[in-house]
Amino acid sequence: MRTDAAAAAHGTDRTDDPAAPEARHAVVIGGGIAGLAAAHRLLGAGIGVTLLEAGPRLGGKLYAGELAGARVDLGAESVLARRPEALELARAVGLGGALQPPATTTAHLWTRGALRPMPRGHVMGVPGDLAPLVASGVLSAQGLARIEAERDLPPAEIGEDVAVGEYVAARLGREVVDRLVEPLLGGVYAGDAYRLSMRAAVPQLFEAARTHASLGEAVRDLQRRAAEQPQQAGPVFSGIDGGIGRLPQAVAAACRAAGARISTDTPVRELRRTPEGWLVATDTGTVAADAVVLAVPAEPAARLLDGLAPAAAAELRSVEYASMALVTMAFRRSDLPAVITDGRASGFLVPPVDGRTIKASTFSSSKWTWAGADPDLFLLRTSVGRYADEADLGRADSELVDVSLRDLGEAVGLAARPVASTVTRWDGGLPQYPVGHLARVDRIRTAVAALPGLAVCGALYDGVGIPACIASAGKAADVVMATLGTPGADH
Repeated sequence: MRTDAAAAAHGTDRTDDPAAPEARHAVVIGGGIAGLAAAHRLLGAGIGVTLLEAGPRLGGKLYAGELAGARVDLGAESVLARRPEALELARAVGLGGALQPPATTTAHLWTRGALRPMPRGHVMGVPGDLAPLVASGVLSAQGLARIEAERDLPPAEIGEDVAVGEYVAARLGREVVDRLVEPLLGGVYAGDAYRLSMRAAVPQLFEAARTHASLGEAVRDLQRRAAEQPQQAGPVFSGIDGGIGRLPQAVAAACRAAGARISTDTPVRELRRTPEGWLVATDTGTVAADAVVLAVPAEPAARLLDGLAPAAAAELRSVEYASMALVTMAFRRSDLPAVITDGRASGFLVPPVDGRTIKASTFSSSKWTWAGADPDLFLLRTSVGRYADEADLGRADSELVDVSLRDLGEAVGLAARPVASTVTRWDGGLPQYPVGHLARVDRIRTAVAALPGLAVCGALYDGVGIPACIASAGKAADVVMATLGTPGADH
């Protein structure tokens, strides 16, 4: 049994003995938002939980920090508000009053040598209305003509899956992909649109495209249907006063209050089946459990499943990840050009085809009211790196700041140096969803299902966004509850 001193030395958030078994007890491996959400759901069903996180902190890519005395998000900064999972979880852990939409959602594209308005009337960059696209100047005359030419094309067969970029380029031309789809999808997946699965990344568009002769008509039909749904009328995104990074901390606090034992700096070394259930081995002992939720990235999940579900482990090892870095900077507000500080723009995206280093910039103090509370300070961030375009991530932090400033100078006329800056690196941070990804996920879950009381969840299964990760956690918790015969498993 671990002593209180030993627990503290190994990063245990509580002094409870995590090896003490209890009736209907689950171990959650991984303390990102998926693992925390799974723990929260299990506790609500009356199942005891031990959560083990290998790293020094909870939250994964939801990471709140401070820069120049101001609160900042150093990871994800918003959730999709038109899905319920993240908002419901935030309300359940006492953050309902802190939810807030962006102060401005007017985004731009830095492309073809100018900052241009992001045209409206599209679904993930695929246009349904040409008028705003023409007015934006994002596409050339040839690119616009290529979109119009789709009406002369025969209907396309999509099959079981297809790459978003490949399909859209065939129907509407490469300019639409390179200057609209790529920067938007890249902002979500840090991926390559010509590899990303349309079925996995843009499922509504995939289904609509299968039932319409024209891709443009498919987009317009989606937009018509969305306009008829009341839940689509509100803000598209939501943040949290003080940063999205507050969410995992609030979930962890709620879990502790419900009796969860949470340990950080506690990597799991081995997972073993026993006649009674499971044994989870760490460097400091073992934890007995009736069920286990694996809420970790592909490689650690594969390592733990090698001897238990080799087919699942092999599939997990085939998952590729993209790396990126966020450069967060604080400036004197008076040193910045009005295009950044006037509150009308939330930032801009950068199509990779333009060959810039940064892939996006967020004017945080304009986008989030709470981030603009200091009248003398302005927070701004850029992102660098995407799948197969990670050479710049080899630069030192100071160099990433310098190249970000160079690009910002060309894009918006920024000439000032920041009063403070920090670089957050997400190495292997975002799983990629190539064609066939959902079939791979089905194979992983089928192999894992052969082991009663084991479930998997996280960003690599059902979507990389926060609501999707929480939904994935709900699925895993439901599997555990069904195995343990817990009421509420069908909810």
